[in-house]
Amino acid sequence: MQTLDVDVAIIGAGTAGMTAYRGARAHTDRLVVIEDGPYGTTCARVGCMPSKLLIAAAEAAHGVAHAGRFGIAAGPPRIDGRAVMQRVKSERDRFVGFVVEAVEAWPPAHRLRGRARFVDAHTLQVGEPDQPEGHTRVRAGRIVIATGSRPAVPEAWRRAAGARLIVNDDVFAWDDLPASVAVLGTGVIGLELAQALHRLGVRVRLYGRGAPARGLGPLTDPVLRALSSEIFARELPLTLAWRHLEVQGRGEGVLVKSVDGEARAHEEAFDWLLAAVGRRPNVDGLGLERTGIALDDAGVPVHDRRTGQTEAAAGSGAGPSPIFIAGDAADERPLLHEAADEGRIAGDNAGRWPDTRVRPRRAPLAVVFSDPQIMIAGASHAELLAAGTRFATGEVSFEDQGRSRVIGRNQGALRVYAEHGSGRFVGAEMLGPAAEHLGHLLAWSVQRGDTVQAMLDSPFYHPVIEEGLRTALRHLQHELRMGPVPVEHCLDCGPGA
Repeated sequence: MQTLDVDVAIIGAGTAGMTAYRGARAHTDRLVVIEDGPYGTTCARVGCMPSKLLIAAAEAAHGVAHAGRFGIAAGPPRIDGRAVMQRVKSERDRFVGFVVEAVEAWPPAHRLRGRARFVDAHTLQVGEPDQPEGHTRVRAGRIVIATGSRPAVPEAWRRAAGARLIVNDDVFAWDDLPASVAVLGTGVIGLELAQALHRLGVRVRLYGRGAPARGLGPLTDPVLRALSSEIFARELPLTLAWRHLEVQGRGEGVLVKSVDGEARAHEEAFDWLLAAVGRRPNVDGLGLERTGIALDDAGVPVHDRRTGQTEAAAGSGAGPSPIFIAGDAADERPLLHEAADEGRIAGDNAGRWPDTRVRPRRAPLAVVFSDPQIMIAGASHAELLAAGTRFATGEVSFEDQGRSRVIGRNQGALRVYAEHGSGRFVGAEMLGPAAEHLGHLLAWSVQRGDTVQAMLDSPFYHPVIEEGLRTALRHLQHELRMGPVPVEHCLDCGPGA
């Protein structure tokens, strides 16, 4: 067994691990990144990039199928599943290739293959699963945990469905589109994939435990939650609020039996069962119990998200912890830009240790690439309530919004929030067109500390979807008692705004 002595060891070469490496290397060249799987981030390999490629194909098919509303006779689309998946995989491989090239450009001494386990807070044992003793012992002044996450799969479903149960990772290995898929889970992954597969001609049913009032996706505003169930039910076969769900393997497929909240029974056979009920941080099996750091009830290290530094367990007598954590392993916001920020913070602080510095975090921003899209910028409705913030709400419906009607994307609504007294804009939730773009504008306003008045003083072109935002802000200004009653069909908004 070889021994490596380094200043910083990073476990994981995903988004968080790669940015942690760059952050730490600004301070020391005595470091190593340990990875036991293929190089290539979750986002590039099985996450945001291949899923958006599949969604892009679905949007193209949907556009053809609904061209008639514009007076264009295109006929029903003919979907070549093999061609769809070939593009998804080839473009996915291109994105992965960029990541692999970046890692392989690092000095060989900075890369170590194998699975890492803690011996103590400063020592890692690295090897393969069939090597109990490992092949390398790494002694490190500081260690960054950036081990990512994996799909959570209920064991009962796995036993019942066997090889017919898949997770989102498996979808992007298909050579062709299947005939049918049952999607269990109405969160971001389940909603995006169910709608995309449905639009590509796959028979899909989306199952969710929550009642229709809880909606689909990550929305927390009760108005938007109810609206999301209504809108997606127009297109997707849904079974919500199931109180009993049974999965049975059946030859080359699965049978799903359900009973919903109104005691209605449903039974349907599918080729595949796609489990999309969330992700689990990859912290089990690391030997964290040997490190002396505090763990929460889920076994995730307790840490300061402004520094990435973990906390010593109560009564351990240990000083400041030399262990940092970043990315999905931290089990906070499993998003690429958050993982990159966390990796940069953790790597920089591990490199400059013991001069650990607090780094302010960016305004929260989350987007779901469904149709209509979903976004949350700044504080969500639920977070504002939990914090006891006194806030007002403004809103706009996109059903009659000018630009949205022009392009035939007039579904959904936007809800915006501001603090009473100061008029400071604090957050928004949206279900509607161009949410990925409006979300950025609103997150920037939150981060700058803009007031609603300052946002209204900004330019708005005509005709654009952003005019709907202005309508919501005018409503919000009135609810704050800082502005007049909004003028219906105002002249500066133009017709249909």
